[in-house]
Amino acid sequence: MGKNLKRIARGTMAACLIGVMVFIMAACGDSVKKGKNLVTSEEDNEKIVNLFGPMEKSDPNAKNVARSAFDLTVIKAEEALDVSVVYRTYTAENYQEKTYDEVALDRARNNMDDLYLLNPDTIQALASEGKLLDLSGLACVKNLREVVKMANVVDGKLAAIPQEVVAYGLFLNKEMFDKYKLELPETPEDFLECCRVFQENGIQTPVGANRWWLETFVFAQAYADLYNGGNIEDEVEALNKGEKKYSDYMRPGFEFLQTLIDKGYIDAKTAYTYEAIEGEGEDFLAQKTPIVMAYWGAANTDTAYGNPDFELQVIGFPSSRGQMPVVSMTGYGIGTNAEHLEDAKDVLESVLSDESLKIYSETNKVISPSKNVEVDCIPALKPLNDKIKEDTYVLATNAGMKVEQWGNTCLIVRELLNGATVEECLAEFDKLQEKSLKK
Repeated sequence: MGKNLKRIARGTMAACLIGVMVFIMAACGDSVKKGKNLVTSEEDNEKIVNLFGPMEKSDPNAKNVARSAFDLTVIKAEEALDVSVVYRTYTAENYQEKTYDEVALDRARNNMDDLYLLNPDTIQALASEGKLLDLSGLACVKNLREVVKMANVVDGKLAAIPQEVVAYGLFLNKEMFDKYKLELPETPEDFLECCRVFQENGIQTPVGANRWWLETFVFAQAYADLYNGGNIEDEVEALNKGEKKYSDYMRPGFEFLQTLIDKGYIDAKTAYTYEAIEGEGEDFLAQKTPIVMAYWGAANTDTAYGNPDFELQVIGFPSSRGQMPVVSMTGYGIGTNAEHLEDAKDVLESVLSDESLKIYSETNKVISPSKNVEVDCIPALKPLNDKIKEDTYVLATNAGMKVEQWGNTCLIVRELLNGATVEECLAEFDKLQEKSLKK
């Protein structure tokens, strides 16, 4: 067990986080026409900023085409600053044998671009190497939610800032809960009782699961106290020094998942083969399964769960502190030795201004990193949104932790689905922590 962790961890991060962003951006307009990067060269004396990311720029000359939210904020920056942003994309290069993260690391280490869209493990690696500029001096930082700053601080420096906060929750068929007179679960014990009642009433598998997102249950139980107990910095430092063990935090979550598997509330073999939403989504929409897990944007997207034939409710995951949203985020960073450093800072200031974040958030209907930008959410998302407004959440991606969280936990949960014991899974976290201590 665990022999493939090193090989595919970075690819998992790219699929889990960058993949979500691409899905959301693409949802802004299915007919977006992709064009080449329409920019003027430096020979024409225009200021340019090079951006490496997963998406190409939309053709500005296309008629009646929905522009992605990110493009709208970049266009605003270009016009205000008289600068051209050159999109250097992962898809535009011949990188079939490398993951997005591997390519991003290589480009940033060799100062090939100015701005980068990065996953948390990549942010951590590059910031630790001194390759990312400390962004704490940007004016927009004073408007950021604490969760945003916390997630992307490495060695005391703010290494990256996102345009959105991605919140994961439990998607519930409220009508099925009402039918069996069930309260929406707050704790792990509540959740198990709901599953028991559903199963006794003929719902064979109450929880629709896939091979990507079961770790959300683990994070909610592992870090509910850490992120909501008022002692975050000390606990993270203790983990980074090896004074506390990640495996001890993770144990309740893995034991809970094992219980769900043992009782048949989750079909482990099926979940191991399912892609997110594509696998379990059909049964959920057909009202055969009352519970699935997904991210905020899936409730707004008709191609996911945005148009069900029942009352949808999205809540946090069960924890000792009640319903707990699980939060992740990517981030935009600037190379320390960027060729166009000052212009890159100006572009990022513009893109992350409250005005631009309002455009982005309203277009994509997502949670803004700015505490000043609130977007009306659909009724189904209100319980999740209320928790985040209260600063109640756990982080699934924290660049300040020496052991990368999301990708590694995702892979180890897969080992549990594939038959590994809880103790074997926890031993993998101990190995990862031991490796981090040697760096």
